[in-house]
Amino acid sequence: MNMPTKMAALAAAAAVLYGCAHFSGVSSLRGVDVAAVDKAPAEQKVYVGKRPGVGQLIARTFDGQPPLVPHAVDNFDEITVTDNQCLECHSPETAKAKNAPVVADTHLVADKHTINDARYQCNTCHVPQVDAPPLIANSFVGTPSQPVKR
Repeated sequence: MNMPTKMAALAAAAAVLYGCAHFSGVSSLRGVDVAAVDKAPAEQKVYVGKRPGVGQLIARTFDGQPPLVPHAVDNFDEITVTDNQCLECHSPETAKAKNAPVVADTHLVADKHTINDARYQCNTCHVPQVDAPPLIANSFVGTPSQPVKR
């Protein structure tokens, strides 16, 4: 196909897409006109006022799910190579005294007291929750796993 033919085909495809995107009366699954600009939902505060140690542990919905963080983390410092505030309560040495769940053995190296560098960035898997209604209806029912050990 030569260049003018390619350009004509591209222009025709663009016209079709433009017409589809601006077709009146068509709405998205969110219930808005497809041509409307998406609006971000309002920012939610994560567990406002819930200090570590006062919230209830959140049940896991399937085996292997990382535990969810049941307390605010917005006042925590960023996790860096030299500082991880999560470990002030959840390390093997401090968890019992703080009445906090201890990190799993899978997060430790052979000596069972040192955090594996590959598991040091806690908030990659363990996320805080938001006290907010779901954005869309959800009928998911997980397979409850074993209770979280403290």
